[in-house]
Amino acid sequence: MSIQSLLEAKVKEAFTTLYKIEIPTVEFQATRKDFDGDITVVVFPLLRYKKGNPVQIGEDIGKFLVEHVSEIKNFNVLKGFLNLIIDDSFYVNFFNAIHNQSSYGHVTTEVIDARMVEYSSPNTNKPLHLGHVRNVLLGYSVAEILKAAGHKVYKTQIINDRGIHICKSMLAWKRFGNGETPASTGLKGDKLVGNYYVKFDKEYKEEIKTLVSNGMSEDDAKKQAPLFLEAQEMLRKWEAGDEETVALWKTMNSWVYDGFDVTYKNIGVNFDKLYYESNTYLLGKDIIEEGLESGVFFKKQDDSVWCDLTDDGLDEKLVLRSDGTAVYMTQDIGTAIQRAKDFTDLNGMVYTVGNEQDYHFKVLFLILKKLGYNWADQLYHLSYGMVDLPSGKMKSREGTVVDADDLMDEMTGTARTISQELGKLEGYSDEEKESLYKIIGLGALKYFILKVDPKKRILFDPQASVDFQGNTGPFIQYTYARIQSILRKATFDYSTTVDSISLHEKEKELIKQLELYPEVIQQAAKNYSPAVIANYTYELVKEFNSFYQNVSILGEEDEIKKIFRVQLSKKVADTIQSGFELLGIQVPNRM
Repeated sequence: MSIQSLLEAKVKEAFTTLYKIEIPTVEFQATRKDFDGDITVVVFPLLRYKKGNPVQIGEDIGKFLVEHVSEIKNFNVLKGFLNLIIDDSFYVNFFNAIHNQSSYGHVTTEVIDARMVEYSSPNTNKPLHLGHVRNVLLGYSVAEILKAAGHKVYKTQIINDRGIHICKSMLAWKRFGNGETPASTGLKGDKLVGNYYVKFDKEYKEEIKTLVSNGMSEDDAKKQAPLFLEAQEMLRKWEAGDEETVALWKTMNSWVYDGFDVTYKNIGVNFDKLYYESNTYLLGKDIIEEGLESGVFFKKQDDSVWCDLTDDGLDEKLVLRSDGTAVYMTQDIGTAIQRAKDFTDLNGMVYTVGNEQDYHFKVLFLILKKLGYNWADQLYHLSYGMVDLPSGKMKSREGTVVDADDLMDEMTGTARTISQELGKLEGYSDEEKESLYKIIGLGALKYFILKVDPKKRILFDPQASVDFQGNTGPFIQYTYARIQSILRKATFDYSTTVDSISLHEKEKELIKQLELYPEVIQQAAKNYSPAVIANYTYELVKEFNSFYQNVSILGEEDEIKKIFRVQLSKKVADTIQSGFELLGIQVPNRM
């Protein structure tokens, strides 16, 4: 039991005993550094249940706790704050209970429920780019955090493998490709196909320019350009099942999937189940019919079908066009229901999608709720802001996107340059160096993105992310490597349990930080925020470095203290590694 859980029960007991009053909650906070104490009871909120002087109430509770809780050594009251001083024995006993737990902080006893986390969901007409990087890092990390918090998790994506944008790449390859393939060019398949998406846009703009110069309006020229009309015809052929068109579609998509697989492997993410829009775009039409019968939807005079959400503060939403064709909302309704059928234990879904789709998901979740699906209450839109570079916004049509593979290579290169300048890699083989550069570079990228609250926009600075000082991935990785060096030098047996020891203030602060970890995981899961894990890990590392600078570890003459400090250092390293695993980041044993 954590000290906070123990004290909450005892403060409630104090109120019942002293004042014959039951209180529902107790508010705690860490004691300020300039006051004596380890944890503080905030008295002011209790005045709603017991009128009186907050200092006197604090004194009454403090005396009760000292008398009835062996872990409370002393207390002091400042205005409405009761500062409690915890006996060293509590922290030593707590540490002994956790220091050999391999999954400390993770819920391993039971599965709470099953959740599905959707992320990435790319188009098959271009490679993954910087925007996808934030998406996949967030989705993967949230899935890992939910697992650690006790949920069963299915990782999925819906691949946008059909539509006019896919036909644009196909048509450009057919027109200008001369039969080239990933094998013949040496290009990754997603990059090759992406080049033809850019090629289409370039040729399309030239056609528009020509039509406008011949007297056509720009709007008409965009609709009448021969390339655009041919792409539309190709889409119609695909939907009609034309053999030649479908064969080309399958071939070019297979190139893209091979390319995606390489990128996903390099960035370190995976999936349990893939959905394809070509299989889901017709889903949902039968649900619309059922919704019409039950009154959830209504028809307008042109036979289009709508959902009236005005009573819920939203608008009327189109769910089926007048010609009977589906819109995105139709297939999203159908896909959500299909997933619930595919995974019968599913009790909720997390959609990792940019914040430009906030309204779409509000509507989707509300419609599913109106249709009577009880799991609709457990749907969550993991909305995130854009990632910008100092050079500005990305446009994939014009080929100005920051390619995910190129970005990872650049991060590895930046880590290589900075590591070589620091000159701390004597004795490493070239292969070990390259492996380390990749771990540092990817760690820097992932941490820089994940330490920020998902809803906030990010200006990504590759150079700043690889700084070995401050709130960065490499700084935390370096601290982990430093602890590994301590453990390698500790050639004595440090497995003995230390039952009784007087703690240094820095040891106590470090154990307090370790004590927070299980609650931090639950908080990160509740808020779907890897930033909670990232910033906790940084605080833990700062606390360890303060401990390292103020307390002798291997140079300590007292054998018991030395054993305890090595054990404490190891537990900090294990917790850093655990936190970084939840972020999808590796930690090196040497740096």
